[in-house]
This record gives sequence, structure tokens and C-alpha cells, in this order.
Amino acid sequence: MNRPRCNWANPANPLYIRYHDEEWGVPCEDENQLFEMLNLEGIQAGLSWETVLNKRANYRLAFDDWDAHKIAAYDAQRVAVLLANPGIIRNRLKIQATINNAQAYLRLCEEMGGLLPYLWGWVGGRPIQNSPATAKDCPVTTPLSDALSHDLRERGFKFVGSTIIYAYMQATGIVNDHCQACFLHHR
Repeated sequence: MNRPRCNWANPANPLYIRYHDEEWGVPCEDENQLFEMLNLEGIQAGLSWETVLNKRANYRLAFDDWDAHKIAAYDAQRVAVLLANPGIIRNRLKIQATINNAQAYLRLCEEMGGLLPYLWGWVGGRPIQNSPATAKDCPVTTPLSDALSHDLRERGFKFVGSTIIYAYMQATGIVNDHCQACFLHHR
């Protein structure tokens, strides 16, 4: 079916269309997916989201289906295996950041109960509904993404700058930035 979508969703890539239609802007209540997306958004820094999305299945395999307990225990030998994996983006800083984020995430789980209560607490449990005319009208940062980014860095997370965190908020449905013409705008 040919539905009007946000103009960033590449119609030639079925993964991208499925991501746009079924995930982006949908309030996420799955703890594992929240952890996965936090890391994938950081991995995306300097790259296109489509590049990361195309490698997402490989990341799930390489990072033990985003099991934070396993990732937090990765050692130098496991990092070497990841750096040799052609199915993922082989950037040492991003791999180390993912391991670091798993450790920070486990501390957050002990303190706050996980990303689900932590993130949704920032917005009172309700997604922010924006109404951009086009993707160009969406901000790349907001005071909320600035504050959340700062708090995550204070908690020890890496690759969580304000721009990354705003994209994360969009990806996990904390913010709905589907464009006005998109069939999902009023979801």
C-alpha cells in the first residue's frame, strides 16, 4: 500500500519502511529494546541511520541479543572478536561505549528500575506529540534532550549527546515527530 510517510523513510528499503511504520514514534515499553536503541543511536553518530538499521540484525547477534549482563562482562578478547566482525560497524570507541553503557545501564536498573521508568518519568508517562510540517521542522535538540543527555552522562553513559538523545526519544516514541502529512501523525 502506498501511504504518505515522513520524507526521510527510504521507500526503496523495506527495513526502513517497516521501521518507520511499526517502530519510530511508537511508545516503547520494552526494556531490552530501549537498551538496544540507546546503543544503536550512539553507534549511528557520524553515519546514516539506514547504515545502522541495515546492520541491526548483525548487532543483535554480535551483542548477545542486547543482554546487558553479558555485554557488561565483555573483555579485550571479546572486543577483538567484535572488531573483526564485518557485520557491524567496527569502531573501537563505539564498541567500548556499548560495554560501558551496559555497565551504566545495570547501575541504572538497580537505582531506577530500568530505562522504562527512568525515561518515561521525564515526560510524566506520556509521549510528546509534535506537529512538524516536514522532517526539516523537527528540532535536533530540545531543552529536554539537553537535560536527559546531561543526566545520562552523569550516570556514566557514553555517546549520549543531546542530538543522539533527541533521535533516541523519537525512535522510542517518547516524542512523536511524524510529519503532518504522514499517515502515522495522529497515531
